Amino acid sequence: MRAHCTRWLTSLSGAYLAFALIGFGSAAWGEVKVLRVDPRLAQIIAAPHRASRDRARDVYRHPAETLTFFGLKPDMAVVEVWPGGGWYTDIIAPYVKGNGRYYAAGRNRDATDERILKSIAQYDEKLKAAPEFFGEVIVTELSQKKTDIAPEGSADMVLTFRNIHNWMKYGFEGTIFKAMFKALKAGGVLGVVEHRANPEEFPDPQALSGYVHEEQVKQMARQAGFEFVASSEINANPNDTRKHPKGVWTLPPSLRLGDQDKDKYLAIGESDRMTLLFRKP
Repeated sequence: MRAHCTRWLTSLSGAYLAFALIGFGSAAWGEVKVLRVDPRLAQIIAAPHRASRDRARDVYRHPAETLTFFGLKPDMAVVEVWPGGGWYTDIIAPYVKGNGRYYAAGRNRDATDERILKSIAQYDEKLKAAPEFFGEVIVTELSQKKTDIAPEGSADMVLTFRNIHNWMKYGFEGTIFKAMFKALKAGGVLGVVEHRANPEEFPDPQALSGYVHEEQVKQMARQAGFEFVASSEINANPNDTRKHPKGVWTLPPSLRLGDQDKDKYLAIGESDRMTLLFRKP
């Protein structure tokens, strides 16, 4: 099952997104589709509970388009893998609250790394501080040894945003993909956004620059049992050369070089990213 999202068009109102999906093997998927961005999703994305610094990044991360492409619905059981500070938690958790379920599959709580423990504590505090948005969030763990991110075969959707390079660095990406596959029900989907490496350069099995080859991700997914469904250029950035002194972290929001060439990297924007959709048969 192969397809490519060949075009995204946003209407003047921003309410409708059109894209062509080719070669899905059925009339329902093979036709040009016009998807409506749920007004409630758009409302949540624009809501003031999201920090202004997070909303400022929408121009790079395109949350409405990305989540619509993945097929998010308010009654779904959704697992977000390693949600970090909760950038997407702010959107997905209130969107499915009351109708679906949101699992935050975070880092290992038995970790000895103080940075990881601090991040976990900050995320927990975020959830406690706003029960009107996050009161139904189900927190689980995902690591090399903890792979029960949701009841087996229960999730409609698993999402991961810019995490695969971290797993590759330590060589446990296969374990994570199997955990995501296990959590999904048959027909459930995996949505992936990741920094995209130059396909003409030799793949780094550890992705130390933060950039990952698209074919590497597809191979990981296939090995775990997934079928490739579609790709989109929603999060592409042609200005990103991928050749930076501190890898992807040279670019915003990290700006690892500090003030050195800051204007240059701000002008480039955030990284070029693949947006891939997979399905559990």
